[in-house]
Amino acid sequence: MLTISAETPVSLSPGQTAILCPGPAAIVPGQLISRENILSLPAGTSLGSEEDSARLQAAGSIWLPGPEHARRGFVLRVLTECSFGPDPICLQAWRKNFSLAWVTLRDKGARGERTDESGPIIPELVQAVLPLDLAQGFILPDDEAELKGLLVHLALEEKYDLIVTSGGTGAAPRDITPEVTASILEKDLPGFEQAMVRSSLDKTPHGMISRARAGLLGTSLIINLPGSPKGVRENLTALLPALRHTLDKVRGDQTDCAI
Repeated sequence: MLTISAETPVSLSPGQTAILCPGPAAIVPGQLISRENILSLPAGTSLGSEEDSARLQAAGSIWLPGPEHARRGFVLRVLTECSFGPDPICLQAWRKNFSLAWVTLRDKGARGERTDESGPIIPELVQAVLPLDLAQGFILPDDEAELKGLLVHLALEEKYDLIVTSGGTGAAPRDITPEVTASILEKDLPGFEQAMVRSSLDKTPHGMISRARAGLLGTSLIINLPGSPKGVRENLTALLPALRHTLDKVRGDQTDCAI
């Protein structure tokens, strides 16, 4: 349960964003204040007066400057018309389904010179087997530091359930996705990697070039996919049957795997 107010009255409409901060910090338009010291609000978390009546949804975290120390704030998507003022309102917080982040690695795409045709295929396929509360895309150049920083942030700060990259899995000089991913994984999932290679080899001998990695960081499942739309569709389709079971296990499901 969160107790939320606003220093000055604010009315929010669907599609807008607001900033939630525990206690006063740098005031920005639409900023909401929580009485509780929130350390984490995972991406996709819903906020509402009662479950299944969501008014706001957590979509990211930021740091807001303060007089002495910066405070962690959270970006909220407005789902329904709502208003806040000095009088506190109590809202429940819950996560019902799953959250997905996909990251496209492409220099030209990051510069706005090329449309991302691979990334949007990922939520299209995933939502057929996983109920998603939130699906968010990102696009980066083939840069090791940027990719590493984003993956760690999405997994450990935003706590996305599933993080899927597209691009940078081959043998070209700037193909660095597998190395970056391997450097942060806490548990490897070689079976995922083998399934992707097998899927590619069924179509072309070039599939043996793939160096894609898959594994766990925190409670996030991270998967590398090729950069082409065809490769994304073929490789991800091979993994879809195992996604729900894997994520349930990561969340602590004790059901016998044989059942």
